[in-house]
Amino acid sequence: MEKRPLRPENDTPLRGVRSNIVQSIRAFHIPDLQKAAATLGQHFLYANLAHAQNKPDILELISTQFHFPAHFGKNFDALYDCLTDPIHKAGPQPGFILVLDQIPTTTKFDKEAREQFLDCFRDAAEYWAERKIAFRCFYSFL
Repeated sequence: MEKRPLRPENDTPLRGVRSNIVQSIRAFHIPDLQKAAATLGQHFLYANLAHAQNKPDILELISTQFHFPAHFGKNFDALYDCLTDPIHKAGPQPGFILVLDQIPTTTKFDKEAREQFLDCFRDAAEYWAERKIAFRCFYSFL
């Protein structure tokens, strides 16, 4: 079977979106982002966090839905590590589009916790930017 050449970002909903960013999903639709990842040959990672109430719940759901290794430490440092180091060691990467859907806004996962959580993804975006690899993360709140 002949491989079709990948289309440029301008042919996807990502035109005009920086290649290394963490931002609200806003007008983007998840199926469109998934299709854009396929079009660009990039990894697509999706986590539905609607049933989480607190940090341990969030980390458990992320670990399961992103298929992190069993030894994942379930803390924000381990989250950053799983988003960067093992993937980098696996060889050249085509890029990433992540969706963190319905992050809880409970008292057990307050604004400060949400910012720390998103900071892990912002730090990962910087890590991949230094390596000239696209890392776009889109999120929504419940």
